[in-house]
Amino acid sequence: MGKIKYKFNPDSLSYYKVESSFRQKALKGLAYFFVFLVNASIGYMLYSIAFDSPKEKGLKRQISELSLNIELFNKQLDNIESVLTDMQQRDDNIYRTIFEAEPLNYSVREAGFGGSNRYKELEKIENSKMVINTAKRLDIITKKVVIQSKSYDELLKMAVNKEKMLASIPAIQPIANKDLTRTASGWGYRIHPIYKIKKFHYGIDFTASTGTEIYVTGDGTIEQLESSHRGYGNSIIVNHGFGIKTLYGHLDRIAVRQGQKVKRGDVIGFVGNSGLSTAPHLHYEVLRGGEKVNPINYFFNDLTADEYDRMIELSMRPGQSFD
Repeated sequence: MGKIKYKFNPDSLSYYKVESSFRQKALKGLAYFFVFLVNASIGYMLYSIAFDSPKEKGLKRQISELSLNIELFNKQLDNIESVLTDMQQRDDNIYRTIFEAEPLNYSVREAGFGGSNRYKELEKIENSKMVINTAKRLDIITKKVVIQSKSYDELLKMAVNKEKMLASIPAIQPIANKDLTRTASGWGYRIHPIYKIKKFHYGIDFTASTGTEIYVTGDGTIEQLESSHRGYGNSIIVNHGFGIKTLYGHLDRIAVRQGQKVKRGDVIGFVGNSGLSTAPHLHYEVLRGGEKVNPINYFFNDLTADEYDRMIELSMRPGQSFD
């Protein structure tokens, strides 16, 4: 029961009871209620700041667990990247070397990792920086694995063709030359026998009498035959595939036809003195990828290490060439 209030009347020198109207009572009650709400709100805010609700505690625990899992996931990505890097190095430096293939270009391995922001939606979540970095790493590793998988597919095809490639590489001398006495002018600058000027000699000359058999040095197809009184005279070009060709010049006679398939050791012609030549001999060249290379590096099926060193010595002698 509320207190009864009295008020002193100075005129009558007496007290009278103060009675509030319903409106005054209602306003007073609302005021009390408003103060209560303000105090309650402030108290709730202070409590929320100082103490987490059960839901907030659960969410924070989930975020902490997620952060820990992302850290563990990144450590696993570190291990995967290390293994992948090792695979790439083996691919470039071992496997492709075995198959005489060029390493994959860096730009191929790193292709497609830039571009527009594909992770914009992830920016809205908690710990977005950590999540975005992890997503980027995963995308990059995935793309690298796909590229490496394609590289291994290529290597598999190379392995299937390895036997064919080994048979096709020009790996023997084009004429019988076991004692190496027929090795004459080799790769390098030589005096031209007719013009008497210093000129680069893109091959090896083998001296032999007219009619000596000439052997194709690897499996292939007769690509070009030429009969001429100039240059290499009667000559043959054999396409061995895999970007490798061989040229046989100054022949007396040709024993094959264009387009014919030949096997290493088949007789394709006979030594002569045709074209721009000063004596019977065979001019022999090896071309790889359209570029002329030193043929002496391709006699590994024919020579021992000592014979190979001896042949290099003989072929490097200064003087003039035969063509």
